[in-house]
This record gives sequence, structure tokens and C-alpha cells, in this order.
Amino acid sequence: MTEEESKRQLDDSLKRLRSELESVDEATRKRLEAWVERIEQRITEGKAAEDRGLLQEWEEEVMHFEVEHPRLVAIVNDIMLALSSMGI
Repeated sequence: MTEEESKRQLDDSLKRLRSELESVDEATRKRLEAWVERIEQRITEGKAAEDRGLLQEWEEEVMHFEVEHPRLVAIVNDIMLALSSMGI
């Protein structure tokens, strides 16, 4: 997958995640919105590759969300795959 394709996949996944956030409780929505904003900020700043904590942070969160929000986890796993493809 090229970097361009990875960025497109990341953008699509982030849009899907934001759409899904409308159907979750406020606490979950706030946690995920903060995570998405962090990703977008780091990419905009060109510093995402330096932030190895993004993926590690999500791996810790996945355990919390897997049972309650499996669709969210699937979308965020797509985001993680795109980030990984970009070398992040």
C-alpha cells in the first residue's frame, strides 16, 4: 500500500469513526474524540512518526471497548493499520 493509499484509508476510517461516535455514550465519545484529534494533530504537524504512543495507547483502550463497542474497535483497527502502513 502506498503512502497516498494509507492516508486515504486513514481519512476514510476517521470519518467512519466520527460517524459511529454519535451512537455511543458521552464518556466513550470523549475518549475517542480526544484520540482522533491527537492523531489528526500529529499528522498535520508532520510528527506522527515520532509518536509511537498512538498505537500503544489504542492497544490499551481496545480491551475496554471490544465488548461494548465492537464496531468502533473494527474501525479503529483500520486506523491503526493505516498508521502502521505510514510507518507510524
